[in-house]
Amino acid sequence: MQGQQMNVEAGKKLFINRMETEKGAIVEFDKVLFVENEGKFNVGAPYVKGAKVICEVLDNECRGEKVLVFHKKRRKGYKKLNGHRQDLTNVIVKEIVLA
Repeated sequence: MQGQQMNVEAGKKLFINRMETEKGAIVEFDKVLFVENEGKFNVGAPYVKGAKVICEVLDNECRGEKVLVFHKKRRKGYKKLNGHRQDLTNVIVKEIVLA
């Protein structure tokens, strides 16, 4: 999911990096690395062929927790505090398709 690895299940809600989609859109992720189905494991090399994760966008205007970035140079009297909140997209996993 945009350079991130996540453990997903059907019905699970996730916060991922902001996507340029509207609310209610269906999004498919086809780069699946590992699949476990009824005790059977399938590891991709590098991806599992035919596996897809289908998600629905719940909200596209989410913000993450505030991250504080503090810079200091000791014995120089220099201090700077910056912070930011990451833009996120809230999705729910509808189903995991195996081929």
